[in-house]
Amino acid sequence: MPFQINSFEQYLSEYQKSIDQPENFWSGIAEHFTWKKKWDKVLEWNFKEPSVKWFQGGKLNITENCLDRHLMEKANDPAIIWEPNDPKEKNRILSYKELHGEVCRFVQVLKNNSVKKGDRICIYMPMVPELAVAVLACARMGAIHSVIFGGYSAQSIADRIEDASCSLVLTADGGNRGGKDILLKDTIDEALQKTGHVKKVIVLKRLGNKVNMVDGRDVWWHDEIKKVESQGLKDTTAEAMDAEDILFILYTSGSTGKPKGVVHTVAGYMIYTTYSFVNVFQYKPGQIYFCTADIGWITGHSYTVYGPLCAGATTLMFEGIPSWPDPGRFWDIVDKYKVNILYTAPTAIRSLMGFGTDPIKNKDLSSLRVLGTVGEPINEEAWHWYDEHIGKHKCPIVDTWWQTETGGIMISNLAGISKGKPSYATLPLPGVIPLLVDENGHPVPGSDAAKDGVFHKGASGPTVSGNLCIRFPWPSIIRTTYGDHERCRVNYFATYPGMYFTGDGALRDAEGNYRITGRVDDVLNVSGHRIGTAEVENAINMHPEVVESAVVGYPHDIKGQGIYAFVTLGKEGQEKGVKKESVVSEVVRVIGVIARPDKIQFVTGLPKTRSGKIMRRILRKIAEGEMENLGDISTLVDPAVVEEIKKGKV
Repeated sequence: MPFQINSFEQYLSEYQKSIDQPENFWSGIAEHFTWKKKWDKVLEWNFKEPSVKWFQGGKLNITENCLDRHLMEKANDPAIIWEPNDPKEKNRILSYKELHGEVCRFVQVLKNNSVKKGDRICIYMPMVPELAVAVLACARMGAIHSVIFGGYSAQSIADRIEDASCSLVLTADGGNRGGKDILLKDTIDEALQKTGHVKKVIVLKRLGNKVNMVDGRDVWWHDEIKKVESQGLKDTTAEAMDAEDILFILYTSGSTGKPKGVVHTVAGYMIYTTYSFVNVFQYKPGQIYFCTADIGWITGHSYTVYGPLCAGATTLMFEGIPSWPDPGRFWDIVDKYKVNILYTAPTAIRSLMGFGTDPIKNKDLSSLRVLGTVGEPINEEAWHWYDEHIGKHKCPIVDTWWQTETGGIMISNLAGISKGKPSYATLPLPGVIPLLVDENGHPVPGSDAAKDGVFHKGASGPTVSGNLCIRFPWPSIIRTTYGDHERCRVNYFATYPGMYFTGDGALRDAEGNYRITGRVDDVLNVSGHRIGTAEVENAINMHPEVVESAVVGYPHDIKGQGIYAFVTLGKEGQEKGVKKESVVSEVVRVIGVIARPDKIQFVTGLPKTRSGKIMRRILRKIAEGEMENLGDISTLVDPAVVEEIKKGKV
């Protein structure tokens, strides 16, 4: 790509350009994409509303940039390599030409099933090539996709369908994950009993298990494809989309129980994900790139599908998990396909560390050039293990910090260009202006990348800390939360006026490197996935014997953060002796396995102020094992409850 940064000096120069003349900088990057009509105005923004618009007046289709523009030179190059869950099953490789054909055919399937531009489509599928095809087909015809991770419950799916008013669901009879079959269609059937929006369900045959097909609503994917093939494709033209048209909605947990539908738009998202992919990973033509994230998460959207395909890369999709059928599976895949770039989560690395180095023996990892981590900061022990045993001290590790709301990587070293530092995300990408503020919103001296310089070579001075904000829009910034713009304003732009508040705390060292220290709100980061404490509490409180609950995070060796629930039962529940498993089952039923509490402690009461506020600060310290420095508890209604909770800690 012509906008790839090739030296640290060039990074410094590009960064300076991006903050001095952001509109010129990003319009220069945008020139390298395919447009149906160029933009009239590069940027219009106001963080108070908030309102951010990039490349207004421009018309394009992201799939022309992912597919069509590569057909002249890369038609027969692999676009997607698919590795199935079961290593004995045959893999699949789709060239750019084949992927283009599959996407065009599925666009016609959607149109045959009455889907129109602007319709919201719920996608609940396993990690198979058809999932990528579905996402791209929606984008090609201008439908808005809402992908839901296959571990979510029927209630969670129903909530998301209801919020987005989805008219059609794309799913499968089931999926394989490790040694388990996931019965996706059964979950969809249960979800659709709770909402009346969906008119059609298109079902992919993956497992071949018997499923209930509702006459007039449910159709088989393969039957619909056959109809298109027999009719012939009427039109393969990609829909002209406005730069600020919605590309997709992706739901993320918030500090309230209701999930937030994060909205990303076509042009800015496309430009930023491609720019960040090419530069962070230093992708070179012909390399094999393996992102282990499920497409149900933002990492899968940005760095399994859109970013790599826009860059003309070969992206590897994996259906399974790293520990099945044995803990050498990732390394088998690297060896089999000669993977050059591996992007995975610290949780996976820590989990694999637990198996020692035997699973790595006799695996050829010499093809690896770049390693990456995503979802949470990687701890130093895991960083060094990854560096020594997987990278053999030859591969730069990019420790990437970003969020669903940011659309793409915001702070990271660039592989082989800028230095990595264990447990630090390091430096911001061009166009990203981080700033640390104190609780009152005052800038912390020495923390502003624009004012203080992005890199203090040889500088001496203290490491500073504060709440991490971004003080200028980048192209893939969240535009709104679907159907509730006020929620977007309150969540991200109201805490510190004039800035986007990330919800994370951070440190900045004397050389300008940022280290993310964790959430400062009531959101947990479990295995790299954000889960609202209120969401888990709401689910626990639906248990018929539960009176009240409070959920906090605690350090977890594998997941980073675990979920610790303090639960009070009613009299009947106490007499019955409610089992912890039944509380866990309620959370799994309401939200899904992703929110399963790791520890549950039954208590007779919770520490509350006289106004009724639960003092989660105290519970958090107890969960973390800090029993002494709990602060002043004399203001609690019943201070004695704290001693009882301390004694009963699990």
